[in-house]
Amino acid sequence: MKSPDVRWHPHSLDRLTRAQLKGQQGRVLWFTGLSGAGKSTIANLAERTLWGMGRHTMMLDGDNLRHGLNRDLGFTDIDRVENVRRVAEVARLMVDAGLIVLVALISPFRADRALARQRFEPGEFIEIHVDVPLALAEARDPKGLYRKARGGLIRQMTGIDSPYEAPERPELLLDTSVLGAEAAAQRVVDLVRAQGASRGVISQ
Repeated sequence: MKSPDVRWHPHSLDRLTRAQLKGQQGRVLWFTGLSGAGKSTIANLAERTLWGMGRHTMMLDGDNLRHGLNRDLGFTDIDRVENVRRVAEVARLMVDAGLIVLVALISPFRADRALARQRFEPGEFIEIHVDVPLALAEARDPKGLYRKARGGLIRQMTGIDSPYEAPERPELLLDTSVLGAEAAAQRVVDLVRAQGASRGVISQ
């Protein structure tokens, strides 16, 4: 429970000032999808392209965060909710700093992603559904997780014994059963450029 003695401290520099220094609008690109869909691969490729364009970026990968910030969390529904909440809060701080933040996180529940969206100003949260049929994700199985789940070695595997709720109206849908990683990443970059150009902040 938050103490009544904890109060918000105003800062002299606001998010607009920080973003203007970088020549871009801070935003979060939230990649959601099954394990093996290609979220991290596509986000990494998109970030490299944005970096090459002179954009200021930061990638938050779900697995990497579980080595540090979220190392105390498991995979129960409650822990998954907290996992998304923490990542959203970190991403918001980075967006406040004017960064383009690429989040690669299964984030299986619609309600949690909706709460994450609420932490941002309108237009700052871009939900990207990296879609793939479960059978293809299992065939890829880059981490061997599906094989372990089918063998009963791990539980609460998204898509097996824990549900994945696909976005109903994502800003971008990437079907990686027909779209390669490079092409998918380019669609992400094109979306960022189009949205930035509409605000007059990204010209490259």
